[in-house]
Amino acid sequence: MIILGIETSCDETGISLYDTKIGILTNKLFSQNKIHTKYGGIMPEIASKNHYKKIFIVLNKALKKTKKKIKDINIISYCAGPGLPNSLLIGTALAKSMSLIYKIPSIPINHIEAHIMSIMINKKVPKFPFISLVTSGAHTLLCIVKNYGKYKIIGQSLDDSAGEIFDKISILLKLKLPGGKYISKIAKYSNKNLNFPKPLINKNTLNFSFSGLKTHIFNYIKNNKLNFKNKANIAFSLQESITNILIKKIKLASKKYKINTLSIVGGVSSNKILRKKMFNLTKINKKIFFNNKKLCTDNAAMIAYTGWKKYLFNKKIKNNFEIDIKPKWKINENFKN
Repeated sequence: MIILGIETSCDETGISLYDTKIGILTNKLFSQNKIHTKYGGIMPEIASKNHYKKIFIVLNKALKKTKKKIKDINIISYCAGPGLPNSLLIGTALAKSMSLIYKIPSIPINHIEAHIMSIMINKKVPKFPFISLVTSGAHTLLCIVKNYGKYKIIGQSLDDSAGEIFDKISILLKLKLPGGKYISKIAKYSNKNLNFPKPLINKNTLNFSFSGLKTHIFNYIKNNKLNFKNKANIAFSLQESITNILIKKIKLASKKYKINTLSIVGGVSSNKILRKKMFNLTKINKKIFFNNKKLCTDNAAMIAYTGWKKYLFNKKIKNNFEIDIKPKWKINENFKN
């Protein structure tokens, strides 16, 4: 089967074609990072307009590269949320229009669930059950993945997410988006830890909190000169604080639930320091799984793959060729769009 994946949850226009026998055929992406950097963050209306301008271009490039035609597509899988409403609307409109015109079943996919399932696209995959740390955009959470479609959220951010802090501090330091990438680049030029706060790190809870860290750094920047050396020190210290919090929480989750197989997904999971610290956990009998970096950030391959798995669970087609996934695909309440 050939699955078309469509991802437009925020500012990335993603189109992927996934072959259930071969794997990813193509995973095209148009990024708007340069566009939004000058505004100091994502501008929803501008994001949706660029999705509208680029989505057919990206789709045609994907079809051309794989030498596939629309008639070769068996399922259309699209991101239905969470995300920016107007951005999601572009991908949803394309998916439903193609579904109606070409009579191809379409499946709505939860963005966070797709990140969790993206770890299963790799050659080496974790065995169920495993603990997944999700660090995607506005979301930082821990969940137990019991099987396909069966999750239990055991911890989540009470305020800002790790990714949001990287983006916001990057803008304050007059760097670019995505924040994590540029914070990591400049952090290489320092090894001075300013010992920024690590909220909830020593508390017996699996929840996260990053707003206090953000406020502390905001005040530090306001009271100190932003020369290159100080920017590097701030970036290094921020990276240390966030990665230490994430490592401490996933270790606590592993100990509490007695599950030694761990995965980390989402944009922040591409951070080299975080990966190095996570790999250190293998010394205490933990099995660690990461995606390749193209699958860490928002992408359509994870949408396509998750759509295929949902199709296998329920092949009934209802309501304008959209598959009803509710009967057999159990999703925690927190995963509802």
